Order: sequence, then structure tokens, then C-alpha cells
Amino acid sequence: MEFENKPLFEIGKLYQTHGVYDKTCKDEEFERFIGQAFFRYVLGDWGDLYESDKELNEEAVSTGEGRILGAYKYNDETKIWIITESDRSCTTILFPEEY
Repeated sequence: MEFENKPLFEIGKLYQTHGVYDKTCKDEEFERFIGQAFFRYVLGDWGDLYESDKELNEEAVSTGEGRILGAYKYNDETKIWIITESDRSCTTILFPEEY
């Protein structure tokens, strides 16, 4: 079976912070949101970023250099960031306040 949608870039090892992990354990809807946000992220949907930040991501994907950032809203009070390091060694899912 072949998928039409393939990740645009290497993500390296995938991590989530303790805060994100704890919330996913307590909230199944949030856990689904994390999966959906990650799927959007690897396909180049950067979520709720300024246009200038989206352009930086596009450049990082095309050159293979530079950090990649996605920002996604779960609700009015909860947001997450997904960050892939510039060397593509790892990707972390975190709350902005954990940065």
C-alpha cells in the first residue's frame, strides 16, 4: 500500500514534553488533536503562524537547513508547538510555555 501524502522532511526522533504527555493520558480528544496536528505538520500545514514564519519553514524544507516550527490551537486556552531541529535529529511536541 502506498500513501499519497508523504512527509516533506525528516523528523528524526519524535519527543513530547512531560506536560503534553500528561495531558494526552488524561484527555483522549487532546490525544487525537496531537495526532492530527502532527500529520498536518509533516505535510507542510504550519498551523497558526505569521506568514513570515511560514516562509522560513518553506525555505528550511526546500534547503534542508534551518529549524521548522508549527503552532496549533486545541482550544482558546491550549496551544502546542511542534519543532524540528535544524539538523533534523529530532522533533518535539510541546506547550509554548515549556520552551
